[in-house]
Amino acid sequence: MEGLIPVENIAQKIYFIREQKVMLDVDLAVFYGVEVKRLNEQVKRNIKRFPENFMFQLTAEEAGASRSQIATLKRGQNLKHLPYAFTEHGVVMLSSVLKGEKAVLVSIAVVNAFVKMREYLATHKQILDKLKKHDENFVIIFDFLRQLTNKPKEQAKQKQIGFRPKEG
Repeated sequence: MEGLIPVENIAQKIYFIREQKVMLDVDLAVFYGVEVKRLNEQVKRNIKRFPENFMFQLTAEEAGASRSQIATLKRGQNLKHLPYAFTEHGVVMLSSVLKGEKAVLVSIAVVNAFVKMREYLATHKQILDKLKKHDENFVIIFDFLRQLTNKPKEQAKQKQIGFRPKEG
């Protein structure tokens, strides 16, 4: 299965919309090897399997705003339909309405991509949390270093003490 669709290819098609990680019907149709129209027909025939936390349709504003990021259409083309966004759970449900071995394999690959992305984000969050804890210490250290490297003008004007040979 790993050879069917690389996880990196799938991860590139996971977007953050309405504070959720989702995939669009256009991208899923490519992975499943079906037309977007056919994918959406199957979803509509089984709409009870897709509550709002599994799937939602983008608004015109969301589609327009995400169009430059997602680049599903070429410049000058219009949206024929507002795209549907599927959460991880919605992708799993797609495998039950799209029949065939490929549907099952693609769903597994997509879920694995969601899991890897979640692990990646969790790792980076832990690192950021650790840096925040040490942030105050860094500020103190940098302030101290700044004080050491910036000699006050008063010290420069003070008369030096100690032995100095006579000039001349």
